[in-house]
Amino acid sequence: MRSFSGGAVACGRRPDEGVLAWFRRHRWVAITLTAAAGVGLAIQMVPYGWDHSNPPVTQDAPWPSPEARELAVGACYDCHSNETNWPIYSYVAPMSWLVRRDVDRGRDELNFSTWEDEDNDADDAAETIEDGSMPPRQYKLLHPDARLSDEEEQLLVEALRTIDEGRGGDDDNSGPGGGDDD
Repeated sequence: MRSFSGGAVACGRRPDEGVLAWFRRHRWVAITLTAAAGVGLAIQMVPYGWDHSNPPVTQDAPWPSPEARELAVGACYDCHSNETNWPIYSYVAPMSWLVRRDVDRGRDELNFSTWEDEDNDADDAAETIEDGSMPPRQYKLLHPDARLSDEEEQLLVEALRTIDEGRGGDDDNSGPGGGDDD
């Protein structure tokens, strides 16, 4: 019979075997974990994605109804306005890089906060919602407000078309010279 005092074996481990001994036996695991932690810390020093400032709103889009604006704020404004709500993961690389890139691209394409500078982009926005490319799937996974029902999507599309018509936009995309050859 074994004695359980002093140098006894408990749970199949020698008393002098600890975490360091486990790491010595599984050296590749220790190296991989240490390298991953080092890379994770090092990429935090890359300055891209650090700036989370929102430029001022100079002119908001003229939404035809409060409901349409509310839908747009939930589904579009984080990338397509100067009213971005920066989630906690947007402060940690590499997610901060992806979020910053998406916001920069979104604001360049269409910015509801600088509406005086936009040229009939409301109709283009309506088309991207209708064809399902906006809001993007990866955005909808993390933002429940962006998951629009068919009715909400239609309300937002109609609101964007109303905005476009109010600016003098039309559906004639035939280019210079008009569309009819009489």
